[in-house]
Amino acid sequence: MQLSSGHSLAYCTNVHRGEGWSETFSNLQAHTLKVRHQVCPSKPYAVGLRLGNSATQELGQEKNLNIFREWLEKENCFVSGINGFPFGAFHGQSVKESVFLPDWTDPSRVEYTQKLFDILASLNPPNHVSTVSTLPATFKKFNRSADQIKELQKNIINCAEYLVRLRDRSGITIQLALEPEPLGYFENTQQTIDFFDQLRGQEATPDLVDSFLGVCYDTCHFALQYEDAAQSVEKLNSNGAPILKYHLSSALKLTPTDVALGRLASMQEPTYLHQCIGQKQSGELIYFKDIPDALADINSLKHLKEMRVHFHLPLHSMPIEKDFSNTTDFLKKVLGVIMCQPGRAKELEIETYTWEVLPPSLRSMDVTDQVVAEYRWVLNEINQYGVQPA
Repeated sequence: MQLSSGHSLAYCTNVHRGEGWSETFSNLQAHTLKVRHQVCPSKPYAVGLRLGNSATQELGQEKNLNIFREWLEKENCFVSGINGFPFGAFHGQSVKESVFLPDWTDPSRVEYTQKLFDILASLNPPNHVSTVSTLPATFKKFNRSADQIKELQKNIINCAEYLVRLRDRSGITIQLALEPEPLGYFENTQQTIDFFDQLRGQEATPDLVDSFLGVCYDTCHFALQYEDAAQSVEKLNSNGAPILKYHLSSALKLTPTDVALGRLASMQEPTYLHQCIGQKQSGELIYFKDIPDALADINSLKHLKEMRVHFHLPLHSMPIEKDFSNTTDFLKKVLGVIMCQPGRAKELEIETYTWEVLPPSLRSMDVTDQVVAEYRWVLNEINQYGVQPA
């Protein structure tokens, strides 16, 4: 939907299982339209599309593109942006750190992303500026060499140059939004700014990075960094790593009591990577790759005042108990900054992809009803700033 602030508000279709285009399209018809009819029945509706490589190959065929364009027009929908982070399967099997593969050292990541650019350009009019989001270069624990880091930076620059050529021949502007994530090659505010400075050192065309690259700011990911929300957003925007898109999401946070850690243990699951970052009383951060790694390090847990977990929780979910809650307060602060700076990033996207692995107490609704409840939560929050569906 469009908001009176000028933003678009969508939900990311990565919440639905399906890798090929036929499954993806079926989900749009079965689930996305059902959500739309409840939250935005009579006005243009924004679709936050997730396309893996398999679906990208199939949708790239002209016949499928024509059918999809006709469907979008018929249903009064438009694609606000594409999530190009997960390349392969994203549901129903172990994903874990392989979600970062292929990373930006691999030419197949470049080829896949450029196909996403072409698809998005074919779906939207010239006056519509949109984004493809992607991973933060690589995963820290892959331990890429200095030469590999230079190669991945070169590949990202090549994609920016591709976007210049796409704009020049079509008149359509698309930007690549890199999404910092816990234990990604860049994960916090300063690391992100530093990476963008490094990219500028590789550009042959002046202002290439500033014109075509930016940040997809996931409020779950940044909540794990224990930074001030408003300062983080302003620092990125003011220091050469502008935010192009926001993923609206909430993380798990807990005080590491025996009861809370026992509840956390019950949330271990084999599909997604749940990075954990703990904070000591001194402010020092302790990093764990996944929930089992955190629970196994009893000595470190004793010294933590809080731990936050990369486990996307429904935006409307209430704190489960005193020592086991969420980072909704961080999300609310970011929304306040967004609503007070309407000229900044235009894409807002609800991104709670974890429906299939949520604890039963948080999965009492079907997936469509959960997404509807999240829309209503966001609309209620932004209404206090005088922002409503347009």
